[in-house]
Amino acid sequence: MMTRAFTRKAVAGALLAASALSFGMTASQPSPSEAQVAAPAPAAPLQIVAMRRISEAQYRNTIADIFGPDIRVAGRFEPIVRPAHELIASGASDAAISPTGIENFDAMARVIAAQVFDEKHRGQFVPCTPADAKAGDDACAKATLAPLGRYLFRRALSDSETAFYTQLAGEAAAKSGSFWKGLELSLAAMLVSPNYLYVIERAEADPANPGQMRLDNHTRATRLAMMLWNSGPNEALLKAAEEGRLTDQAQLDAVASRMVNSPRFEQGVRAFFADMLLFEKFDDLAKDPVVYPYFNQEVAAALPEQTLRTITDLLLTRNGDYRQLFTTNRTWMTRVLGPLYQVPVHRSAGWEPYDFKAGDDRAGILGQAGFLSIYSHSGRSSPTLRGRAIREVLMCQPVPNPPGNVNFTAVQDIHNKATPTARDRLQQHATDPTCSGCHRITDPVGLSLEKFDGIGAFRATENDTPISSAGTIDGVDFQGAEGLGKLLSESPATTQCVASRALEYAVGKPAEDSSVIEAMDKKFGASGYSIRSLFLTVATLPEAWRVKGATIPDNAKVSLTGTNLAGRAASKR
Repeated sequence: MMTRAFTRKAVAGALLAASALSFGMTASQPSPSEAQVAAPAPAAPLQIVAMRRISEAQYRNTIADIFGPDIRVAGRFEPIVRPAHELIASGASDAAISPTGIENFDAMARVIAAQVFDEKHRGQFVPCTPADAKAGDDACAKATLAPLGRYLFRRALSDSETAFYTQLAGEAAAKSGSFWKGLELSLAAMLVSPNYLYVIERAEADPANPGQMRLDNHTRATRLAMMLWNSGPNEALLKAAEEGRLTDQAQLDAVASRMVNSPRFEQGVRAFFADMLLFEKFDDLAKDPVVYPYFNQEVAAALPEQTLRTITDLLLTRNGDYRQLFTTNRTWMTRVLGPLYQVPVHRSAGWEPYDFKAGDDRAGILGQAGFLSIYSHSGRSSPTLRGRAIREVLMCQPVPNPPGNVNFTAVQDIHNKATPTARDRLQQHATDPTCSGCHRITDPVGLSLEKFDGIGAFRATENDTPISSAGTIDGVDFQGAEGLGKLLSESPATTQCVASRALEYAVGKPAEDSSVIEAMDKKFGASGYSIRSLFLTVATLPEAWRVKGATIPDNAKVSLTGTNLAGRAASKR
């Protein structure tokens, strides 16, 4: 029987050799007990210009798309760090994987591979019968692994990669006495390869612009799939790449148009807004049970889904105007959210649409408990956090961090009868010269949402004192969440912000050319601010496929130390 020690050694050797193959480098030869194939990849007129680690959702979606939704993915994913004022999609360009992270990916890979080649599933993926089920069979292993590798690596395997994974399967089969165990090990090695865990972007010479480079067809197929569907490319995209159709503008336009009109586009829209709206905050959302006894894990789990349903219903199902996200009266409810919103819910399970009355302060996503709760403290609301989120997240206007010596005592003293409301307590920061600069930007905006407490429940008073929802933004006065939503829907900053975020999400780094964003926003407006139109513009934007001439230095391409895939290639901004 193949031992776990052998499996781990073999996967470690596979990782080293496969990493070398990925970058056309020569790895140190593994020991005889490990993989021994490390032939260099054939020379190609392509240059690696960027690498981005795939997200947990992209990993899970890819496995489900290739192997089926019943294949279980179990394990801990090392989080990708969000850079300040940027998307997680940008952080993926700088995301390394620690030794512990590789151990976790290795464990997940072995569990997945064992399921793929168990008696229930192997018939779907193995197109042949091994000559001897207790020994290796290179021909059958190759016929099985090459097609799977094409989907996992998002391109056809090179001859040296095919030889490597085929030989790895044979060696493992010989040691374990099982052809199927050999396939398992080889597939597990693919699943810890940088070719799967990272989107490796390659560029080629641009024949239309001598001296310049453009992303190649397979990179385009992968970027389109990850951006629009949040998964790897399907057969149609891979064929389009193999036939060289994605570097033709007309054919690229046609492919992207079909993708944004596919039902799968909803998966991409959900992933984009989850990134833009910082939904990772829900992972750590906790409230003081003494202050908010009705807040529980069921409520916490329902909040992001409510917002995403509101977004996809408006922007996709009803093909609405993006700006209406700040004013729409339509949302979705479940039985668990009814008490929080103090509204009737008729279904005992599942979601149902709900329309707030005209003029209700719940209008728009800013009146939803999801936004209000993640931008609050555990035991109280926070006008400052809410105002900052509106500036940074929805308007792309960064707010400086507070100085390290700020005294928060007055703000945190929510039981002081002299300062019964948050507006009263924040007055101290408004008059302190070390704090007032930032608080003048955030607090007049966030105070308009004070009639919603730290979990987003409505309240009219705080400490028996009536709450004022008066607000000001950029010199314009308004009242409450409804007034704020109307102003944001009319602000050019909100549409330019989502346009710049969409481009950043696609290319993995913040947009640098303001003229490109302005042109995108103008086209966005001409479409009636359709999210489909915006993403179609990004997907077909010629500037998004061009590459600056510099290539990544060899010493930045990959770091191979033991089983640590710590290296990554990042576009230099």
